[in-house]
Amino acid sequence: MLIVTAIISVIIIIVIMAAAVITTSKAYSYKHTIDPIENNPNIKNAEKEPSDK
Repeated sequence: MLIVTAIISVIIIIVIMAAAVITTSKAYSYKHTIDPIENNPNIKNAEKEPSDK
């Protein structure tokens, strides 16, 4: 009975490690996008406001 429990435990650990590797590789391959500078209203507002220096 102890051997069966150990084998099931090892299988569960392998499945969890495989899920972690797959999730991490998908996260690193995700391509993030950013808004272009010319369409960003915050940049235009920052240029018009005087600085507090």
